[in-house]
Amino acid sequence: MRVARLICSLLLAVGLLAIPVQSRAQVAVGISVQFGPPVLPVYVQPICPEPGFIWVPGYWAYGPDGYFWVPGTWEEPPEVGLLWTPGYWTFEDGLYVWSPGYWGPEVGFYGGINYGFGYTGVGFFGGYWRGGTYYYNRAVTNVDVTVVHHTYNTRVINNDTTINRTSFNGGRGGTTASPTSREMAAGRQRRIPMTSEQTQHQQTASSHRTLLASANHGRPDVAATPRPGQFGGRGAGPTGRPDPPTRLPENPRETNRPGNPPANSVRSNPDRPPSLRPPNTAPANPGLEQKHQKELNRLRQQQGQERQRIEQKHQQEQQKLQQHAVDDHKQQEIQHKQQQQLQRLDRKHEQQQQKLQQKQQQERQKQQRPEKP
Repeated sequence: MRVARLICSLLLAVGLLAIPVQSRAQVAVGISVQFGPPVLPVYVQPICPEPGFIWVPGYWAYGPDGYFWVPGTWEEPPEVGLLWTPGYWTFEDGLYVWSPGYWGPEVGFYGGINYGFGYTGVGFFGGYWRGGTYYYNRAVTNVDVTVVHHTYNTRVINNDTTINRTSFNGGRGGTTASPTSREMAAGRQRRIPMTSEQTQHQQTASSHRTLLASANHGRPDVAATPRPGQFGGRGAGPTGRPDPPTRLPENPRETNRPGNPPANSVRSNPDRPPSLRPPNTAPANPGLEQKHQKELNRLRQQQGQERQRIEQKHQQEQQKLQQHAVDDHKQQEIQHKQQQQLQRLDRKHEQQQQKLQQKQQQERQKQQRPEKP
């Protein structure tokens, strides 16, 4: 019996050594727990500190003292062109298992968890890379345009997942999402585990007693930080009110001005340039403003329908690829073309909104001119 156990141990050791370094790192951090994590807290996203940083949403990790909150933070990717796929908890065989996040060319499956700020549960809508430059979607990320100059503005409407604050997949009360063909393809691409800064960020969070779920009851005092490891001082984001994610901001016109954080919601109002109207002032002509808002809503609805048609077309193309067993290289090539098409569509929509806003601004200026005697 002892000999058999010794042989099994040796075989297990050899098998672990045969696993690539990256895979061994992921196996090492794999954790299973008998009870699920708390719901995700509602919090405010700090301002992006500098261009090129990507938002890594907060999550519940597990340590010797139970679940603890790892605040969301702005992180510099290990390489230009990489995006972050968040980790997630999933219910399997009576246990809650942690699947760690990773960096890759595309965002893969993260359990259908609505982490907010562009991570709606399916894909990522907070920004994209183009020509070595990262472009930020101001509709769902908090950026100061005086610091970050490459931005766009596209409203995000998620019709694929249930909007809630659950933090795990499967089981009672969890999401029911399954990976799409595109997410599965993204998971097969090159993956880089979290950086040393992210690892240190998580370790530091584990040492803060106030971040333990047993102490904060799901409402950590520091829910987000401007940079990894900066848990105090200016810029650290406290937990906000537990409002429903679908609730609109109290003042939509102020939401996305530089320096003000957007609501952590799947629905975000596209911002209006601050020059269009001074903040906290009543509109000069309520009827004109109502007309402008209807025009903007109509344009957004048309843009949303156009994007939905293209995404449905992309999904049909992916289904055909699976039926014909196309090789991975061909699939990546087609997915790259699809991503470029969506990026061109975003630029087109941004130009349409800017053109409409300029037209509306001219109407305001004309309306404010004094009449000639």
